[in-house]
Amino acid sequence: MLGFLLRLLPFWVREPLLIVVGSVFGVRIMYLAVVERAWVPAVIGAAFLVFTAVRVHTVVRALRARRTPGPTATTDAAVPNAAAQPQPQPQPQPQPPQSRAPAAAEKEPNAWGQALAAVAVFAALAAAVWLGPRLMPSDSGDGATPRAASCPSGKGEELPSAYRQTSWAVTGEELCRVLGRADLARLLGTPAETATTMSGSSGTAPLTDGKVAQPEAQVQFDTYTVNVSATYNELTMAQYVKLMEFGDETDVQTLSVLGRPAVLFSDHTMKIEIDLGSGGSGGPVEQGPLARTLSVALDGKDAGGSCDITVWSTSGTLPDDSALLGIAEKVLPALPERTV
Repeated sequence: MLGFLLRLLPFWVREPLLIVVGSVFGVRIMYLAVVERAWVPAVIGAAFLVFTAVRVHTVVRALRARRTPGPTATTDAAVPNAAAQPQPQPQPQPQPPQSRAPAAAEKEPNAWGQALAAVAVFAALAAAVWLGPRLMPSDSGDGATPRAASCPSGKGEELPSAYRQTSWAVTGEELCRVLGRADLARLLGTPAETATTMSGSSGTAPLTDGKVAQPEAQVQFDTYTVNVSATYNELTMAQYVKLMEFGDETDVQTLSVLGRPAVLFSDHTMKIEIDLGSGGSGGPVEQGPLARTLSVALDGKDAGGSCDITVWSTSGTLPDDSALLGIAEKVLPALPERTV
């Protein structure tokens, strides 16, 4: 299609455009080849420059042909031995009435003018492509509300067998939609912020051989990150509090949320560095920023299972505990209670 459109252009428009494009691309690719010391871009750049040289040669020949027109053919051919042949005397012929002078030949367009016009058009198109994104209004510019992140679709995802055995368990996609509320930033005390990333996964609890469903969702803002997970096991909240006596949790506080037993505690996250290069496998596991967690039983009878709501920030600051309680009061009613 592009070649067909180029053939439709006049010669003095098409050739200057090809020369400008070929020279720009050729010089640019050759420069990158020299900087990166790669032979493949060098061959491509040389091909562009050779193509440009051929087009320049064609234009030069056309200009010379226009300036030096070829000799016109004569209508009277010489006849050999014309003097030996008797020539009949010409008879006077009646002169036809003189016709009007032929109209002046139509003035041809100026070749240099067409070439300059073609270059100007190409420059205007290049400027429009280059400056367009900078001049057009952007959705994320000043005065515009940035587009919020959304939860990934779980269509076509095959759930582990633990979710079929636990019919009341929610999936990671459903938990992400519950957590990604429009007022989540307000509950965290940062109403002006917008979620940058949202994620959800339908996994299983570790060390359970894939028999315990544990969906998880996470929403990240500029200031805080919120993680919610639901564990559908047989561990009651009372047993969970007793296990904390052997852990490193601090600021442990038992309470009731929506008529369900709950516990508030603080613990450090883990910081893991992964080196994807060939130099090594990464750094050791380090202690990350402090996180605040609210664990609530999945039902009022504390028959087993819990919902964990964790908040942390890279700066180490934490919101008030009221933020965790407010999030729990919004998330828990959307989770089906445990059934026997």
